[in-house]
Amino acid sequence: MTQASEANPNQTDMKPDHHAVPPARKGQAPEKLARIEFHKKFTASFYDPRFDPLRGEIAKLEDVAWQNYQDSRKAPVTVKAGPGFADPDYDMSTEWMAARDTLLAAERTQKDPATPSRVLLIVGSSRNDGTCPGEMSKSFRLAEWARTAFETEGMQVDLLDLSLVTSTYDHHIHPCKGCVSTAMPLCHWPCSCYPNHSLNQVNDWMNDIYERWVLAHGVLIIAPTYWYQSPSPLKLMIDRLVCADGGNPDPSSTHGKEAEEAKAIELDGWDYPKHLAGRAYGVISHGDVAGIESQRRNLSDWLEWMGLIGAGHQAMLDRYIGYFESYAESHETLDHDTPMQEEARIAARAVSEAVRQIRAGTLKAPDAKLRPARPK
Repeated sequence: MTQASEANPNQTDMKPDHHAVPPARKGQAPEKLARIEFHKKFTASFYDPRFDPLRGEIAKLEDVAWQNYQDSRKAPVTVKAGPGFADPDYDMSTEWMAARDTLLAAERTQKDPATPSRVLLIVGSSRNDGTCPGEMSKSFRLAEWARTAFETEGMQVDLLDLSLVTSTYDHHIHPCKGCVSTAMPLCHWPCSCYPNHSLNQVNDWMNDIYERWVLAHGVLIIAPTYWYQSPSPLKLMIDRLVCADGGNPDPSSTHGKEAEEAKAIELDGWDYPKHLAGRAYGVISHGDVAGIESQRRNLSDWLEWMGLIGAGHQAMLDRYIGYFESYAESHETLDHDTPMQEEARIAARAVSEAVRQIRAGTLKAPDAKLRPARPK
């Protein structure tokens, strides 16, 4: 793994030998669930006594689910990958193939100069009035002001309210499994980790969200600050977008999730394609006590890393709404904060202008054609 230095034969340069593919390290994951533990988890969805007349039928479903779990039946319906893939004979998930085809169509639409300019307006709060909080979020209200400004600027607005994961039946952004840390080519674009039917990891929202990102010419994220950081639905989406930054568009090249095959591909040379680069962005981070600056920087740094283009200083905001004031009156505070309302509109106008310039070819990242010294 190391070579001796010519100047000092006792000194090594500590660089790995890329001709040898390191083995995948094993031993962390526990054994599969015992039958009784599986039973407890499966039947938890049928806790309500209204299901009592159907216990026999539910038991039959459980038997099938148990067998699928034992067999690790992740993708029960497959099709041959076909021409254009590294292994045309590989059995590809039909669900992944459909998601991939959707993104290819979305990319064609986004790049068509005849299509309307489209912005993705993201509400990053967990809160809405359809569940426990009993009240809409301030992020949603700021987004409504931004939406009006976008529409006045002639933008087509796609409002992505991430709070729906807290209030919609069986609606999920499942967590990123971290495949990229094993090897970048193991992280597929779009994500192939979900659905995993054997683990009941289904109803994942991300394929729809991927499409909406691909269709967009610009993005504006509006989010509160929770414990110095982004709310969990927003962070889940961010993590799952790692496949847009270097992800492998051909799962057949790694035969699904074969870790050592992915390591070999990366070590042979990987170009880390940035699938969402060139879009405009803005960020509004707000809070009531602390952490708004760090969240705004984190979001901006993430978007810059993915190759998006900032829409200027007035599109990058961090603001307190009712600094150390009561939570109960925070909406009333926002009612009176007309400068904050106008700043949301200005951020939208700035993103709109950046979108126009990008589509006209007059705004480009100055370093877009430079190859990073350390690509990743």
